[in-house]
Amino acid sequence: MGPWRCLLLLPLLATALRAQQQQFMEYVERRLTLLEERISQWHDQSSRYSTELRDFKNQVLGMLETAEKEREAMRSEAENAAVRVDRLEREVDYLETQNPAPPCVEVDETLMEKQAATAKQRKNEKYTKLTDCSDTIASIRAMKILKRFGSTSGLWTKDAAGNSEKIYVFDGTANDTVYVFPRMREFTLFSATRKAARIKLPYPWVGTGHLVYNGHLYYIRQQGSFQVIKFNLANKTVVDSSVFPAEEQIPVFGLSPFTYIEVAADEEGLWAIYATKEDEKNICLAKLDPTSLDIEQMWDTPCPRENAEGAFVVCGALHVVYNTRLPSRSRVQCVFDVSGTLAPEDASLVYFPKRYGSHSGMKYSPQERQIYAWDDGYQIIYRMEMKKKLEV
Repeated sequence: MGPWRCLLLLPLLATALRAQQQQFMEYVERRLTLLEERISQWHDQSSRYSTELRDFKNQVLGMLETAEKEREAMRSEAENAAVRVDRLEREVDYLETQNPAPPCVEVDETLMEKQAATAKQRKNEKYTKLTDCSDTIASIRAMKILKRFGSTSGLWTKDAAGNSEKIYVFDGTANDTVYVFPRMREFTLFSATRKAARIKLPYPWVGTGHLVYNGHLYYIRQQGSFQVIKFNLANKTVVDSSVFPAEEQIPVFGLSPFTYIEVAADEEGLWAIYATKEDEKNICLAKLDPTSLDIEQMWDTPCPRENAEGAFVVCGALHVVYNTRLPSRSRVQCVFDVSGTLAPEDASLVYFPKRYGSHSGMKYSPQERQIYAWDDGYQIIYRMEMKKKLEV
C-alpha cells in the first residue's frame, strides 16, 4: 500500500478510537452511578438500623431498670414476710404454751378407774431419791444443728456419767458398728468417718434406745425376747446381760416402731422406758441397777404411747415427747415424776423448735443439762433452761 493510502486511513482510525473512548467513559459513569446509589442505600439502611438498635437499647435499659425496681420491691416484701412469719411463730409458741393440746388418751370409765387404782397403789410405793436433785425443765434455751450424718434414724451421745469428750454415733436402727469420735470438733468438721474409731459389737443392736454410761454401753439385742447387753467400751467385752422381765413387749413409742426399750440416764442413775401388751396404751418405767442390770422398781405411767416419738428422764421425772404422723412440732406433753414431788399440772409444756421431721433418738446429759437429738439424719443439741420443782 502506498503512503498516500495510509494518510487517508488515519482520520478514520482516530474517529473510531474516539467513539470507543466515549462508550467506555459512559460505561464507567453508569457503574459509578450504580455504586453511588448502592452506597446511598447502605448508608440509609445503616442509619435506620443504628436508630432501631439505639431505640432497642433504650427500651432494654428501661426494662432492666424496671426489673431492678421490682426485684428490690420483692426483696423488701420477702423480708417483711419473714419478719411477719417470725412474729407469727412467736405468737403461735405463746398460744401453744397458754393452750396446750390435749393428751392423746381415750377417756373412758375403765381407764379412769385403772388410773385411780394405779395412783392409789403408787402412794404406797414411795421412791427413795438417791440425790437432792429437784430441778425440772422450764424451756428450751437454745438449739444447735451440728451436721447431717448417716441414716434418717439413729442416735448420737456422750458418756452420761463420765467426763470423756468422746462422741458415740449409732447409725441406723439395726447395726453392729459404733463410730467413736475423739471430740466434738472431729465429729463436726469431718463429713467422712476417717477420723472415727470403730467398735464392732458382738451382737447387733435393735432400735435407738442405747446408752453410754460410766464407760459401758447398754444396748438392746433382740433374740426372741429383748435382752439388755452391758458392754465394756475399754476392753471390748460383754460384762453382763439380762433378759428384760416384761412379757409381750411392744414398741414403746407410737412414732418410733423400731424401739422397744429405751435405756436412759439422769442424776438418779439408770432407767428403762418400755411398753407391754398388758397395758399397751401407756408407757412403763423401771429403775435399773447399772451394775447388775436388776430392776429395782417399776411404774405404770399415765403417758400414752400414741404419737410419742421419744422420752428421757430428768431428776427422776419421765418426760415424753410427742409429735404427729405428719411430722410437725415436737413437744413434751406428759411428765411423770416417780418421787411425787412434781405435780403434772405444774410441769412446763416444752416445745422443741420445728426442724426436719421427728426425733428418732434423744439422750439427756445430766452433767451438761442438754439433749443430744437425731432428727431425720441431722444431729442437734438442745440446751435447756431449768427450774425448781414445786413440792406437792
